[in-house]
Amino acid sequence: QAQLVESGGGLVQPGGSLRLSCAASGFTLDYYAIGWFRQAPGKEREGVSCISSSGGRSNYADSVKGRFTISRDNAKNTVRLQMNSLKPEDTAVYYCAASTYCSGTYYSYEYDYWGQGTQVTVPS
Repeated sequence: QAQLVESGGGLVQPGGSLRLSCAASGFTLDYYAIGWFRQAPGKEREGVSCISSSGGRSNYADSVKGRFTISRDNAKNTVRLQMNSLKPEDTAVYYCAASTYCSGTYYSYEYDYWGQGTQVTVPS
């Protein structure tokens, strides 16, 4: 019954901010890299950001670089995605996933566990 659970999604106006959290249930995140992905209706899932198990390395997709910040607090068994300057094109379901890698390629086979997702909506 190991799970990842995302929280913090919602509706915000363009230019606003949201903070997403990813928490582990049934296992510990300490030894895992964590990636954030998103999927909009009718679109393929895309990688957004990832962070290494130690927090020493991180990566961002070009579409979010400079606006999103990933961080982790292993003592609290959570990973956070701070999203600023949100745009309508950021509207999607956001997922976190656990891996042994933070390579920046966001290949699905690198990720062992996935959350159910949280909806982020930025209206036009």
